[in-house]
Amino acid sequence: MVVNTFTFDVLLACLFPIALFAASLRISGSWANFLDFFTLKFRKPSYEPFSLNRAYQSYSNYQRLATSEIASRRTTYNTLGRGHKRLGNTLGYPEKLDRLKLVTDMNAIITERIAELAAAEFNLGKPGVGSEDIGRVRESLKHFIRDWSIDGATERERIFRPIINVLRVVDKSERLGKRVLVPGSGLGRLAWEISRLGYNTTANELSFFMNLAFRFLLSPEMTTTTNEHTLRPYAHWFSHQRSNESLFRAIHFPDAIPRLSPTFHHVEADFLTLKPPSDIPPKFVWSKSDPALLEVGYDYIVTLFFIDTSLNVLATMEHIYNLLRPGGTWINLGPLLWTSGGYAKIELSLNEVIRAAEEIGFVVHDGDVTAGDLFARRTVECEYTGDTDAMMRWIYKAEFWVATKPK
Repeated sequence: MVVNTFTFDVLLACLFPIALFAASLRISGSWANFLDFFTLKFRKPSYEPFSLNRAYQSYSNYQRLATSEIASRRTTYNTLGRGHKRLGNTLGYPEKLDRLKLVTDMNAIITERIAELAAAEFNLGKPGVGSEDIGRVRESLKHFIRDWSIDGATERERIFRPIINVLRVVDKSERLGKRVLVPGSGLGRLAWEISRLGYNTTANELSFFMNLAFRFLLSPEMTTTTNEHTLRPYAHWFSHQRSNESLFRAIHFPDAIPRLSPTFHHVEADFLTLKPPSDIPPKFVWSKSDPALLEVGYDYIVTLFFIDTSLNVLATMEHIYNLLRPGGTWINLGPLLWTSGGYAKIELSLNEVIRAAEEIGFVVHDGDVTAGDLFARRTVECEYTGDTDAMMRWIYKAEFWVATKPK
């Protein structure tokens, strides 16, 4: 009996404070908050990585997040010993951090205007906090330089030229009647250039980090003249810099002004959800044997640094095949940098990708580059959003190929 009494007394002693705490919460009106905590209602909203809400939050909070990073850098610097800190002060490191804060505020002018436009066009309320991705914001800002500045022209020329050369083979008089899809179009420069050749071109992008930035360029209210905007896109990355002047240099954009038109379209959606284009009236039922129905599809699908972003590259290649009309052409240029962390369901070598394409039904052109064959497979050494002034270069050996869907 002594043991049972002791056990009961201990249990009562443990439960009594909990009962008092619960009673105080109910009296104070905090009972609902207490229940919310245990029902996980206090959790911050979780958005998909490329969603509109996450991108909007990230652009809206860019300045706050970047300023917090600068404060962390100052804190770390202040842990230096007295002698090393004196030397750092002689080098002007505190002033370097001050300058970083200044150019961050300048960059924030662009990010705030992107967020302002997004709020107006999508009727968004006050941005929340907790789901931001400042890394994707910075990547999008670098795409302004890659796609829409004079500084990015050399990089663009290297990767656009093989694609443009294939499309130039078609007679100008025939181009308007041909449809081109560019999935993973980013900030849209390649798709826009293809539309300027005379093709009916659709840019397609899933990420709203890219889409909101591209809308900023497309908007007559936000972008009216060439080179009216300025960014310091490399300021946050102190590694591999030759000088502070190079680190903090300003780059102007855009070098051209894109606008949507009857021959240039922008679709904000997952590529795998897209349907083949069609001139068939929506309420008109066609026979499955009708030849016109069999011709539905894109004439060209152009993938640039795209297929390796797929979680299932086989599904992506199958969808490319299904979206093309019979006789349609797939033009690809890019590396095979598969999504890490086990997210990609299958990670193939180049030989496996080509074999898979052939198994799906594509006929991959195998010509001779040395003979001037514009359709021939080749390796293109190139960069992607590279800093031309940096001490490091990341060179891709991207693969270019042209494949046809049989008639």
